[in-house]
Amino acid sequence: MKLFDSELKVMDVLWRLGDRTAKEISAILGEEIGWNVNTTYTVIKKCITKGAVRRSEPNFLCHALVSKAEVQAAETEELIGKLFDGSPDLLFASLLSSQQFSPEQLNRLREIVNEMK
Repeated sequence: MKLFDSELKVMDVLWRLGDRTAKEISAILGEEIGWNVNTTYTVIKKCITKGAVRRSEPNFLCHALVSKAEVQAAETEELIGKLFDGSPDLLFASLLSSQQFSPEQLNRLREIVNEMK
């Protein structure tokens, strides 16, 4: 499932706050990023059509059907396929060479790699 940036904004509200009505989502995104009600409802409907959100009554209650971890995994796979010739090690090497890491972050990365062994 491919979610676009606008759809991820709706999903982020549901992931952070749990089930919310469309009206609540609209108010949150209106405050956070300036969306109007029509924009929010349109994007919610796209998420429903894609199967990322379930709508129930009363009050157009929205429930996330996919987890953030599932979307992150799918996006990571797509990124690796598109930009790194399907090679996770090239992604990892690019990340390490292009970012500044604190000693704590480097230690955490080492721990993650060691846990995978």
